Amino acid sequence: MRRNLATRLPTRARAAPMAAFDRLPPPARAWVAQAVLPWSAVSVGRIWARALRETGSEAAAVARLTAAESATLARERT
Repeated sequence: MRRNLATRLPTRARAAPMAAFDRLPPPARAWVAQAVLPWSAVSVGRIWARALRETGSEAAAVARLTAAESATLARERT
């Protein structure tokens, strides 16, 4: 029965989710703590980095995260 556990296909290394959370800046971590949906740290980090690149403001990045969550909730309601 051990043969069905082995594969020759390349495996993808997965990063530790808590390590990704720990790498988020404090305002992003605070936002995730109060978020309605269960966001992954990778998703939050991606949105955060893009908002900072485009606006340069942490307040705008938090607003972008809130807007993303609102849009996701609106999609799920319909």
